[in-house]
Amino acid sequence: MPSNDVRTLAQAAVPTAAVGALAAVVSSVVAGGKGAIGAVVATLIVILFMGLGLYVLQRTAASLPHLFQAMGLMLYAAQILLLFVFVAAFKNTTLFNPRAFALTLVLATLSWIAAQTRAHMKSKILYVEPDSTAAASGDRPEKTGHQS
Repeated sequence: MPSNDVRTLAQAAVPTAAVGALAAVVSSVVAGGKGAIGAVVATLIVILFMGLGLYVLQRTAASLPHLFQAMGLMLYAAQILLLFVFVAAFKNTTLFNPRAFALTLVLATLSWIAAQTRAHMKSKILYVEPDSTAAASGDRPEKTGHQS
């Protein structure tokens, strides 16, 4: 992953982990140890799913840029559906508190999306890649426009 992608990943994962830690503390107070376990599991699932999604999206942008927007929409829809599947699958579990799990899953997902949006808005992404050969040799490009 290029450094910009790693920076985006870190800027999204750290706030999500903080929200998950806060949710784990609140869940442990409200629902006991099983609530804390549910919050931690939900946070890990969100970071894993969203991190993998970001990686896949960046790979798609590099190899198939014309599919980037469609892939992004499809990827987010698939991630949300998979998160709903996790909520439905663990609805009646006794391993952890399902309410703490579901609430943390939603909060961590919203936190990830907000943090990733903020990271993208703050990043300095070049729209045009500069010609590295002309810049390295110090040559100036020819003037091709109207000269007055």
